[in-house]
Amino acid sequence: MTFSRRKFLAAGFLSSAVFLMDGCSLFGVTTPIDTIKVLHRDLFPKAAELNIITAPYMYIVFHHSRISKSDKVFIKNGVKWLNEEAIKMHKNSYVKLSSLKRQGVLRSIAKTEWGESFLYNIMGYMFEAMLGDPIYGGNNKEAGWRWLAFSGGEPRPKKAFL
Repeated sequence: MTFSRRKFLAAGFLSSAVFLMDGCSLFGVTTPIDTIKVLHRDLFPKAAELNIITAPYMYIVFHHSRISKSDKVFIKNGVKWLNEEAIKMHKNSYVKLSSLKRQGVLRSIAKTEWGESFLYNIMGYMFEAMLGDPIYGGNNKEAGWRWLAFSGGEPRPKKAFL
């Protein structure tokens, strides 16, 4: 796969480090994509079971011209805040927690304004990834459509609209 400079820089946003703080000291480092992969599995276990992945779609999200910079920054900050809540509650980053502890962290952040908004936004993108046209990097092999016994709209896009 050939990457243009623009695609490389946009992809770098998802793979860039997010520094996690425990009070005033550095606790650890993660990437938004690592957290989003685990978050997808937690929010949509059936999709993970069917091997419907959203990670490639998130690369599209982060360089799509119609998604605002503030939305992209909010997702990255949401990943950081989610991990910081996990550290506060369980002394470990979100991706390193057991499924049960991760569910507790999700319930905790859902009670906050930022957490509710973050989960709402990230779930919207995950639904798009699971049910959108596979050309956008999600819904691999039309697994999401088969899961819902749905047939995609015609005519199908020939290339991703960015």
